[in-house]
Formats: sequence, C-alpha cells, structure tokens
Amino acid sequence: MTDTLLEHEPLIRVSFFLSVLTVMALWEVFAPRRPQKIGRLTRWPNNLFIVGLDTLAVRLVFPVAAVGTAFITSENGWGLLNLVTLPAWLAVIVSVLVLDAAIYFQHRLFHAVPWLWRLHRMHHADLEFDVTTGLRFHPIEIILSMAIKLTMVLALGAPVLAVVIFEVLLNATAMFNHGNVRLPLRLDRYLRLFVVTPDMHRVHHSVIVRETDSNFGFNLPWWDRLFGTYRAQPEKGHLGMTIGIEDFRTVQDLRLDRMLMQPFRRRPTKTSTLKTSSNGPI
Repeated sequence: MTDTLLEHEPLIRVSFFLSVLTVMALWEVFAPRRPQKIGRLTRWPNNLFIVGLDTLAVRLVFPVAAVGTAFITSENGWGLLNLVTLPAWLAVIVSVLVLDAAIYFQHRLFHAVPWLWRLHRMHHADLEFDVTTGLRFHPIEIILSMAIKLTMVLALGAPVLAVVIFEVLLNATAMFNHGNVRLPLRLDRYLRLFVVTPDMHRVHHSVIVRETDSNFGFNLPWWDRLFGTYRAQPEKGHLGMTIGIEDFRTVQDLRLDRMLMQPFRRRPTKTSTLKTSSNGPI
C-alpha cells in the first residue's frame, strides 16, 4: 500500500486540488458571500502563478517532500510513533491531529515574530477574499513551512497514509475556508464545530488587528477554541468588514512582482493607499 501511495501521491494531490478549485470557483460565481470590487482578471493570474513558483521552490530546495520523508522514517523506524505500539488506524488519526495542531501554532508564530510576519503578510495583503487567496503565499514562507512540516513528520514518525491524508485535507480546506461563498447560517454554525468555515476564517483576514490575530486554524477549528483565539464574527459584519492589511492597499500591490517584493518593502506612505469605506476599498 505504501508503494502505491508513493507512486500515485502526485496524481492524488493534483486531482483533489483541481477538483476543489473548480468547485469553489463555480460556487463563488453562483452564490457569492460578498460583492467583489476588484475583478478576478486583476487578481487570479498573479495568485495562481504564485502556486507554480511555490511548487518549483519546494522541489528545488527539498529532495523529498513530506510523503517521501514519512516513507524514510517508516523504513528506518524513526520518530515517536515508531517507538510505541499503536493500531495503524490510531497512528493515522494521531498524526493528522498533531500535524494540524503544528500548523495552527506555526500560523500563530508567523503572526507573532516580526520578520516572519513580513513573509506571511503577503497572504493577508490580498484586497479580496476568495479561493485563490488560500493559495497566495510567499515562496520563502512556503519553504520555511515545508521545513517545519518535515521536522514534524520526522519527529512524529507519521505514517505515509497519514501524511497523504493531511496534505490533501490541508490543501482542500485552505481553498474551502477562503471561499467567497454563501452558506446558510445554521449550516455554518454546525460545520464550524468540525471544520474551519469561510465565515470563520474570513474574520482572520480583517484589517482590524485584533481580528487578524484570531481564528488561526486552517483545517480543524478546535485549536482556536482550546487556546483562546476563536472569534465568532467580525465586528462590522461580513459585508461591512474591510479585507486586507493597512500596509498595502493599492491595486498595483496585487501584481506578482510587488507581491514577491513585499517582505523587503517598507510600509508605504498614506498617499499611496486606496481610500476605504466601511465596505472596503472604493
């Protein structure tokens, strides 16, 4: 089974990626949560091109990705779970939970440490919030994130199956919870007991700092509730809230070259920013 997973892992991930991206894009067209003032043709090519750059960066820096690392740890008996006797199904569940918790704390770290925030803020600087926002991360951040993930897989001794499941879930839920999609409020209240919903994560992309520093979970919502970072709704409501950060608010900042240079740029002057209203950029 392990050999089969290793052989087909790229196809599995790409298939889920394209399927979820397509479903979310269509959902945003037919049932949007918020009107968008900046068109997809302005944002999507740049956001999607970043995905290609991130993938290339990871392939160049790391000889093996997370799944390959899991295979090596399994073959050599490395990691905590290879030192204890657990049923295979329980080892998979424990691994997915621990890896998800690690992503939660990594996310908080990237907000708390100034130089890490300079990398992560590119994700928050999108002036709209939709499925492609969930794919918009600086290549240097992606490399650091992969290094943390590989370290966790090694230390934990996570099974190959668990890592495949986690990678697929993380990618799929990141696109789902960044979707500009409308869910019935009752369904949203139920779903956010088990998964981070778009309404829950949208709060995290508010321009208000105390809201930005909340709802850090990408997949499971329990860590925010457990560690006191959960915020149910944005102060100004989902239609009234402003998306993004104060530092970069021009349409030019959505260009690929500007996005890649953001970690190395100083805060722009006030005269270069877009005017904003309670409903966002105008």
